[in-house]
Amino acid sequence: MRYRLLALDMDGTLLTDNHEISPRTAEWIGKATAAGVHVCLSTGRSFDEAVPFGDQLGLKTPMVTVNGSEVWKTPHELYRRELFDKELIAQMHAIAAEYGVWFWAYAVEGTYNERNWDPALLDTNQWIKFGYHTEDAELRHKILMRLQEMDGLEITNSSPYNYEINPQGVNKATGIKTVCELLGLDMSQVIAVGDSLNDLAAIQAAGLGVAMGNAQLAVQENADYVTSSNNDDGIAEVIQKFILTEE
Repeated sequence: MRYRLLALDMDGTLLTDNHEISPRTAEWIGKATAAGVHVCLSTGRSFDEAVPFGDQLGLKTPMVTVNGSEVWKTPHELYRRELFDKELIAQMHAIAAEYGVWFWAYAVEGTYNERNWDPALLDTNQWIKFGYHTEDAELRHKILMRLQEMDGLEITNSSPYNYEINPQGVNKATGIKTVCELLGLDMSQVIAVGDSLNDLAAIQAAGLGVAMGNAQLAVQENADYVTSSNNDDGIAEVIQKFILTEE
């Protein structure tokens, strides 16, 4: 079997627009795992937001969360975590406050936004990701310019309307490479599937990079294959076409 690890983004990829795993996709993931293929969730979500779906699929394999800032040896055993410099979090929060845009900040201790933000948290929490959301394209551009003036940031997105920021050098590709080390595999044996810019590094690094039919154009242009959309069982198509080809 050429491909031994299937690394799946969640939102816009594994999950339908209703944030569910379709029965057909779940069925084919089950067939892949039964055939000995490792299926790894590779998501921008936090552990708490991701693990119920891994449990639903019965996955026992490693998992990549928070865009690669966390790698789990099994779905409930942390292997590695990359933390943010709190000064960078403070600077990014100041940008959000200046422009009045929605933000979120992931810490080991929880998820924070303008509704529950407290400056005292900067010193007490362990920070792992920061994000912005605005549908104002001009404002997004201004924020990006400010972020690009800062050092130490890995800037991606999980939709055309947001930015997701991790510590520099941390992304889903580095997370999946760590998973490969844990499993004794090579990146050439990986199929990475996604729809957004936070999937791009993994799609480019994998043996086979797959964009969903609903993926952002830049992701489709850099993929080896474009499958059906997240609402049309694109993952089931990938498993049939590239993994269980004899079925």
